[in-house]
Formats: sequence, C-alpha cells, structure tokens
Amino acid sequence: MRGTLGTDRDPSKGKVLLLTTTMGIGGGAEEQVMQLALELDRRGWRTRLVSMIPAERMPGEISERGIPVGHLGMTAGVPDPRALPRLVQVVREFRPDILHTHMTHANLLGRVARIFARVPALISTLHGFRMYGVNQRFTKFRELGHRLTDPLAERTTAICEAATRSYLESHSAPADKLMSLPNGLDTSVYRPDSEARRRMRQELGLDGFAWLAVGRFEKPKNYPLMLRAFAELGQRDATLVLCGAGSLEPLLRRQIKELGIEGRVRLLGVREDIPAVMNAADAFVLSSDTEGLPMVILQASATGLPIVATDVGGNREAIQPGETGLLTPPGDQRAFTAAMRQVATLTTAERAAWGAAARRHTISKYDLQVVADRWEALYSELLTQH
Repeated sequence: MRGTLGTDRDPSKGKVLLLTTTMGIGGGAEEQVMQLALELDRRGWRTRLVSMIPAERMPGEISERGIPVGHLGMTAGVPDPRALPRLVQVVREFRPDILHTHMTHANLLGRVARIFARVPALISTLHGFRMYGVNQRFTKFRELGHRLTDPLAERTTAICEAATRSYLESHSAPADKLMSLPNGLDTSVYRPDSEARRRMRQELGLDGFAWLAVGRFEKPKNYPLMLRAFAELGQRDATLVLCGAGSLEPLLRRQIKELGIEGRVRLLGVREDIPAVMNAADAFVLSSDTEGLPMVILQASATGLPIVATDVGGNREAIQPGETGLLTPPGDQRAFTAAMRQVATLTTAERAAWGAAARRHTISKYDLQVVADRWEALYSELLTQH
C-alpha cells in the first residue's frame, strides 16, 4: 500500500481498518469517514485509513494524530484488478479486528478481499440514497453486486432511514442485516461564532444577506436550478456564496454570466475553513436531485442556519419544515424560489429562532459523540460473536 504508515500504538480496544472509495477534503462521505477515524483514535481504537484512489487534501489533524493513511493506487473511473491483492496485503499486515468499508465500490472490494484475508468482522456503509455514481449509471449492477456479496459482511448500514427503506426495496441487503446509523458531526466545531462571522464577512466583503451552498459541482447537486432560483429571487442586496469544485464549474460560470448575476455570486473553491464560512452566512441552500444524509445540512444546522433544501434522501429527517428550514420537491424551481423568498423575508429574530432549533435538533440526533457511541456498540457486538 502506498502512503504513510504512521506510528504503531498498542491498541486498548482493537484495530479498525476504514476503507473508502475516495478520500480528502471536499466530500460529505469522505468528511464523515475522517471524523469517525479521529473519534475512534481518541477513544483508544487503533485506526488506519485506506482509499482506493489517492487522497487529494487531508485535514492536518489526521497526520497530527499519527493516523496512517494509504491508497490502493487506483484512478477514478478506471477498473484496476491490482487493487484487490494490494488490499489483501494491507489486511494481512494490519490484521484489523473490524474492516469497515464506506461507499459502494469500497464495500464490494472489501468483501471480495475477505475471501483471501481473514477479518473477524466486516461492516459495509452505504452513504447515498441509491447506489448512484456521479453520472447515475450502472445502479442496478451495483445493487446486484451488493446483494450477491452480502454473505461476506456481518452488517450493512445506511446513513438515514430513507436510504434504509430504499435499499430494502431494491433488495440490496436483507432486513436482518441492514440498519440505519446516521452521519455524526462534531458540534463543538460547527457552532454559532459571532467573532468568526464578523471576521469572515469582512474577509469576503459581505454586507447584505448571504446565502451559502457547499458541495461538489456535479450533476446530482443541480446547481443550475439554484442559480436560476437565486436570479429569479431578485434579492439585489444578497450574495450567493458557493464553496466547492467539480466538472461542471465551467458550465456554472457561463450560467452565472448569462443570468447577469456575476456581481452577486462568489465562487470560493474548496475551503478548509467551512465552519467559519458557514458563520458568515444567513441561510443555507441545497438543490440536489438525490442525496443520502448530506453532511453540509448537518453542518449548517449545527451552525444555526435556516435551510432551504430539496426533499430528497434523509433531508426530511435532518430538517423540520417550518421550524428549522423549508423543503421543496426536487427539480421544482418555482417552489425552490418561493422557499428562498420565504426565508429571506424572515426577521432577524425569526431566523435566529429557526437556527437555534436546528442546532438543538442536530445535537440530539447527529452529534459525533452520540453516533460514535453507536459505532462502538456495533463493533463490540460483532466482535463478541467471533
């Protein structure tokens, strides 16, 4: 395996190998895996991170804590059978108590690797609502692959109740081995911070109402709808701040120009200071056509932002309509514009009340400590069976 090996420590609880399809700053699933690795490390588990594709940008805390990070040398979109023996070698050398795989391709690879390398327990986590790729092709084949390899895993988890129902309906996993276990968020990092708000608004030159969107510039996120809704909103003193990168960035830049909103849309690229950027905003928007349980929704809610989002995946579980945000049918630009207008016309006190309710809801259901307790309980349950 390529990457840093880190410093070996005597495990007090056990060893966990976290295998993902991709790794690095900028993706919700990737963010969740990295946060889980850090929390498990803090709790005394010896943890290792492996990505099928080389990681791009990693948070500094991963290396600071000495968590080993490696990859299997694959290229995105290019099948490479050499990844299997590389993973088998990693498993044989590390000898994890738990192999915890994340995202469809890593789930399938980890299961096959188990045929050649002993692992006491294997958990497969699905991060989306369906097994879509970026272009949403081959979903049925991925689901079939997951179904056929199910005997090689002790448990499959989905990140929200809506996704769990979806995977049951597609027969991707049997009901007795499938469970919901949501994303977790460090709510001490994502929190309202008046000083961060003042500093970041000054840095970004924000004077009026600021909408924020964070995510990959790819088709499932449907940024074109968001841009059209923002233009139609006609909120002249408002700014739409976009954080992210992706293959559709040139198209989005052209659309921004065609809509005549160049001066009111800011593209910041991939940021490592998202907690501060979120504090600079007044509301959060997400226009996706499909989602699992978006980390950005949890992050915005914990920061105390009202949210306008499409009613897809687990969004309804994270957002309480009329209390913490508004939900609209996916693809419905008119409804999305109307929801943005409703949030924009809330008084400052009303927005603050929605934001406070959003933070309470997020802490109660998605705080990282709560979710990590559930992961540890599942790990312990499976290990006692072997």
